[in-house]
Amino acid sequence: MDNKRKYVIPGDLVTTGPFRPEQNVLLEGNKIISTSIGISEIYDDSVRVIPLTGKYIPKINDLVIAKVLSHTSLSWELDINSCYVGFLPAQDVFGRDFSAHADELTSKLKTGDLVAARIANFDRTRDPLLTISDRDLGKIDSGALVQISPSKVPRLIGKRGTMIQTIEIATNAAITIGQNGWVVVSCESTEGLLKAKKAIQMVDEKAHIANLTDQVKEMLESESES
Repeated sequence: MDNKRKYVIPGDLVTTGPFRPEQNVLLEGNKIISTSIGISEIYDDSVRVIPLTGKYIPKINDLVIAKVLSHTSLSWELDINSCYVGFLPAQDVFGRDFSAHADELTSKLKTGDLVAARIANFDRTRDPLLTISDRDLGKIDSGALVQISPSKVPRLIGKRGTMIQTIEIATNAAITIGQNGWVVVSCESTEGLLKAKKAIQMVDEKAHIANLTDQVKEMLESESES
C-alpha cells in the first residue's frame, strides 16, 4: 500500500480500495477523491486530506527562509513552514569534495540555524530539494525572524517592491523575504528593528486594505516623531 503523503487538489484520486473516507475526501465507487487542497494521508484503514490553510507550497526557484531541524550523514532537514520538509544536500554546502566520513555537517550548520535557500527541485511526490549555492544565499548570522502568512508575501513586497522599500528606507533595516512567509529583519538600532517588525505585522494583518502603503508610511512617520 502506498502510504506516502502526497499533495492533492480537489478532484485528485487519493487511492482506491477498501478504505474508510474521513476528512476532506469522498468515495466514488472504490475511488477516494480529495475535496480540498492539502496533503493526503492513509493510516490504518482510513484516508483523509489535511487541508493546507496558511502553509507554504514549494515552487522551484522560490527563495525561502529555512530553519535547520536535523541532519543525516549526507544532508540537512530544514523547516520551510510547509507540510513538506526541505532537504539540503551536504555536497551543496561543502562542495564536490564532500566526504561523509571526513566532513562533520554540524561544522557548517547546526539545529536551529536559519538559512536563506532556493527551492532547487520539487514535485508533489517527494520533499523539496534546497540549494544555497547562489550569491546571497546561505546561513543567516544575524537578524530577527518575523512570520507572516505566505499568501501575504506579495503584499509585503508590493508593486515593483514599493512596500518593502518604504519600510527599509524608513527604518534603515535590511529585510530578506522568504516566499514561505518567513522574513528576516536586520537593523543596527533596536528602534528601527521594532518599527520594521511592526510594519511587517501591519501588512500581514491589513493586507486586504487598498491604501495600505500610505497607512504603513503614516505609522512609520508617526513612530519616528514620537
